Amino acid sequence: MNLQVKKNLVSVLAFVGFIWLVYLINLPLQYGEYNLNRFGLEPRALQGLVGIFTMPFLHDGLNHLLGNTVPLVVLLLMLAFTRPNPKRVIVCLTVMSGVMLWMLGRPKIHVGASALIYGLTAYLMAVGFYERKVASAVAAILVGVLYGGTLFWGLLPTAGAHVSWEGHLLGAIAG
Repeated sequence: MNLQVKKNLVSVLAFVGFIWLVYLINLPLQYGEYNLNRFGLEPRALQGLVGIFTMPFLHDGLNHLLGNTVPLVVLLLMLAFTRPNPKRVIVCLTVMSGVMLWMLGRPKIHVGASALIYGLTAYLMAVGFYERKVASAVAAILVGVLYGGTLFWGLLPTAGAHVSWEGHLLGAIAG
C-alpha cells in the first residue's frame, strides 16, 4: 500500500476514532453535571464559543454517533484522496460553520459532526464542479449519488426539533 494512502487512511480513522473515544468517555457522564455535551456550541453565549471547536467531537447518543460515522468516514476519505491539504479544509469548514451557527443558531446546545458532514458534502460537490479535474468530478458525482438526496431533507426545519437543521444548512453554506 502506498505510503500516502496509508497516511490518509490512518488520519481519517484517527479523527473518527477520537470522536468515538470522546463518546465513550462521556458515556458514564452523560446524565450528570459533568456531561461533556455542555461544551457544545451554544449560540450567542460566550461560553458557547468553545463549541465551535468541540461540537464535531460531541454526540447526543449512540444513534447520533452511528448516523454521523459512516458519512464522515466516506467524505473524509474522498477529501483526503482528492485535495492537497485536507486538514486545512476540515478546520476551515468547522470554524466557518461554527461561527455562523454561533451567530444565527437556535438558543440550544448544538453537538455532532453533522455541520462538518454537510460542509464536506457541499465542498466536494462545488470543487468537482468548479475545478474540472477528473478526480474531483468523480468525487462530486459520488457524493451527489451517495448523499445528495437524503442530506437535502436535513437542511429544512422539518427535520425535527432535536435536529440542528441550521447547523446542517450553515455547514453546507460553509462548504
